[in-house]
Amino acid sequence: MPSFYGNGRNIFRLTLILCLFAVIKPTHIYRQQETHVSEYGVGGGVLYEEPIPENENGIILSTISLETIVLEPEAFSKPRVLLSNTHVVKSGENISELAVSFGLNQDSIISLNKITNTRLLQIGRVLKIPNQNGILHNVKSTDTLASIAKKYKVDEGAIQTVNELFSEKITVGTDIFIPGARLDFAVLQEINGDLFIWPVNGIITSPYGYRVDPFNPSHRQFHTGLDIRGSYGTPIRAAMAGRVSQVGFDNVLGNYVVITHHSGYRTMYGHMSVIRTRTGAYVALGERIGDVGSTGLSTGPHLHFMVYKNGVLVNPRSLMR
Repeated sequence: MPSFYGNGRNIFRLTLILCLFAVIKPTHIYRQQETHVSEYGVGGGVLYEEPIPENENGIILSTISLETIVLEPEAFSKPRVLLSNTHVVKSGENISELAVSFGLNQDSIISLNKITNTRLLQIGRVLKIPNQNGILHNVKSTDTLASIAKKYKVDEGAIQTVNELFSEKITVGTDIFIPGARLDFAVLQEINGDLFIWPVNGIITSPYGYRVDPFNPSHRQFHTGLDIRGSYGTPIRAAMAGRVSQVGFDNVLGNYVVITHHSGYRTMYGHMSVIRTRTGAYVALGERIGDVGSTGLSTGPHLHFMVYKNGVLVNPRSLMR
């Protein structure tokens, strides 16, 4: 027969084990269950819940073998020669969706194809689809490979590899591809037509471009902006944040406001009944700067909205959300 001492030792061990199970609160984590490799490919994994003791949570990572950690292949991050495929634009496609489907950002497709307005993307156009993200840079007379690399914060060697340059010499007027670079935010907004909000709620009664002179029907004139009809007193808001550079009255424009924005843009708002800002004031996007009126040379209450880019008049409609 076993001795009393032996029985007591076994009972003590059993009691200790039961106490441990009673104290430890089970929790749940997800572990990956291995599956077999088929002859046609590599096996995958399924998720299932397995209760584990709480005190194991802190040591789970330390018990994972380094052999089970799969690192991205070094070749994935190395610069590679620029290559491109082609894609013919189909009905309903747009740059944003194409970028997602090809695993690229919009900037890369826009820049490589020199697209100036994504809203005018035509069905049947053949696009070049690059094998990596980046944008084109047109080499200026003051550029060097070092200055370009510094500007875009890209390694010089990467630029040489991507463009197959065998020296640091670059030719003025040529385009070189800058891997990983992005378009300026304002430039991208301009290309996508998302630069300005509508300055007033209303209806366009006269677009930008040539039209019949409303005060002399026998003549045509070039209309320098958009006429947006609205009721007297309708709020006019800043189409983009900026600094008010001028307010005043003109015999043609009536009460007007000019706002200077970033990236060389200026906007002008004419025929106001009331001006609600002052020269030098900073105005936020959508801030009220005046009210719709019919001052100056006008046939009725409306806003005359003009946009300049680096001093050159442009069509506001192509830049508005």
